[in-house]
Amino acid sequence: MDTMTRDDLDGPDFTDRYTEALQKIIEAKRDDHALPQPEEPEKPGKVLDLMAALNQSVARARESRGEPADVHEMPKRSKETAARKTPAKKAPAKKAASRKRGA
Repeated sequence: MDTMTRDDLDGPDFTDRYTEALQKIIEAKRDDHALPQPEEPEKPGKVLDLMAALNQSVARARESRGEPADVHEMPKRSKETAARKTPAKKAPAKKAASRKRGA
């Protein structure tokens, strides 16, 4: 474990906020105080449209190879198709070999 320990990971980006928040909750419950409210993030994270990013990447790759850069939309699955599943086939049961008993 000592060989995998790094000392250069200090600063505000490398604080253990989970453990600190858990300690505050434990102390509040132990002292019968109200639970601390979580802090709101300063700005919401950026939401990426992964399909749009993939389509742009495919289009750029095709253009760089000299191919037409048309990217077609994937057909949407209906709820009916998504809900319908084929039942798994059961494996055939192995027959036990009958033993003949000698008299």
